[in-house]
Amino acid sequence: MAPAIMLAADTKLSSANTGFMLICSALVMLMTPGLAFFYGGMVRVKSTLNMLMMSFISLGIVTILWVLYGFSFAFGTGNSLLGFNADWIGLSNVGLTELWDGYTIPVFVFMVFQLMFAIITPALISGALADRVKFSAWALFVALWVTIVYVPVAHWVWGADGWAYKLGVIDFAGGTAVHINAGAAALGVILVIGKRVGFKRDPMRPHSLPLVMLGAGLLWFGWFGFNAGSWLGNDDGVGALMFVNTQVATAAAMLAWLAYEKIRHGACTTLGAASGAVAGLVAITPSGGAVSPLGAIAVGAIAGVACAAAVGLKFKLGYDDSLDVVGVHMVGGIIGSLLIGFFATGKGQSTATGVFYGDHTWTQLWKQCAGVGAVLAYSLVVSAVLAFLLDKTLGMRVTEDEEISGIDQAEHAETAYDFSGAGGGVTGTLAAHAPAAAQTRKVDA
Repeated sequence: MAPAIMLAADTKLSSANTGFMLICSALVMLMTPGLAFFYGGMVRVKSTLNMLMMSFISLGIVTILWVLYGFSFAFGTGNSLLGFNADWIGLSNVGLTELWDGYTIPVFVFMVFQLMFAIITPALISGALADRVKFSAWALFVALWVTIVYVPVAHWVWGADGWAYKLGVIDFAGGTAVHINAGAAALGVILVIGKRVGFKRDPMRPHSLPLVMLGAGLLWFGWFGFNAGSWLGNDDGVGALMFVNTQVATAAAMLAWLAYEKIRHGACTTLGAASGAVAGLVAITPSGGAVSPLGAIAVGAIAGVACAAAVGLKFKLGYDDSLDVVGVHMVGGIIGSLLIGFFATGKGQSTATGVFYGDHTWTQLWKQCAGVGAVLAYSLVVSAVLAFLLDKTLGMRVTEDEEISGIDQAEHAETAYDFSGAGGGVTGTLAAHAPAAAQTRKVDA
């Protein structure tokens, strides 16, 4: 997020910046349904609805918690670890035109923009847990995780008195607070709940690559609001730089992932194109305001190759990250955050420079390492503890029989596709020619 900017005492609300930020908030909201489609297409048919619901439920749970207390503790003043503002509990004492400190947008607009970040972060975790988690346990995990993990980390990174913010850790739009946070949490949870039935034995291919591509497209589209909006206005061109770098890095990462696939496996896949694009989006999220467009190409290309290589680690190391949340989001977030220490030009969001632009003491790189290491360790450990406690009380996993037969039917009493009503076949032909009375009796029965 943007650092506080000293404005005149008579600063007034900017309708242009306010409108821009409301649009960006809507774009970030769209990313959660986009993520649901992205993940939903990557799982088997019998898990499609559950995957969609694991993202959608975050829209409900996190919204209410953010209004009740999340925003207050994340962005209120307090200490370097956690903030608090009594006026923001339930948003009970926020004026309609009360401005966010140092900016020309209302507190309400900043609050809702940050809400969309808080919503999508736990939804990202869900991709690692596909096929095997009770929906009720997942919903409770989301509520607890946002409260205990996301809110403090957001304060560290973006709060005016957060320790990482004051240290000078650069995270333009969520490389640490969102992607490393979610990726480390995913790793912590899957180490506790274990592997899917048939992991490394049964084929677990995506059931709908068109859905995956649709989801990736929606994510790419929404990410412009996610990234460019994080400067909270359009007054100095930094948001425009971030917009350009978002597009450039994503394109570079997609091409790099496909090149890696072609060399390693002999084909350029649609899944690889979608995954590479997301890897680029993740990596440029923390760094896009600090690097040049040429630097963005480097960030994207490095992330594309590194994340493509990282997704195979689950088979070598034996952890079941169903949809590669660790390989793409955690690894991509780490790469994007650390590369700031090399490629920061000092001409974007701040004067901080990287090793390649004169920082011969590697000062910014060490700051980035501190932020990355702290968020990764905290999220990994606390998320694992939360999962362990829930597993020992409510139970995190569905039964083996329910997992094999299909979590959609077991947890939601629905299936994504009604093949029986698709037309044709003996049943459909007989029903079409049956007397009306017989059809009525069949329905009544």
